[in-house]
Amino acid sequence: MERLIKSGEGWRIGWNPNASEFQGLVGTDDWAVELTAAEIDDFCRLLAKLADTMKQLTAELMDEEKIACEAESDLLWMEVEGYPHEYSLRFILNSGRCVEGQWPAPAIPGLLQAAGMLKVF
Repeated sequence: MERLIKSGEGWRIGWNPNASEFQGLVGTDDWAVELTAAEIDDFCRLLAKLADTMKQLTAELMDEEKIACEAESDLLWMEVEGYPHEYSLRFILNSGRCVEGQWPAPAIPGLLQAAGMLKVF
């Protein structure tokens, strides 16, 4: 597998299995941060978990009701906030580096799809 960078309106995600320390990358059009293999794995796993939680909450909430959901691993903390069909995403690395990032709601569908297929190619 070779280096792969996927991007769309307001998001970027990448994987480079040959990199020595930081194999993953997440970001937007304005910023990016490299992640270790374990961090990118947790990022993709927690993003999918949060998206699934938001999907399940659709039937529980009224149309105008917003919600925030969090998920965390030893390596990072993530939060989605908004409506079950449209929400923003924030993350903070819990490891030695001080990194925080966020994506607006319009960027999430593309980022979610790309994260689910990042290592498939």
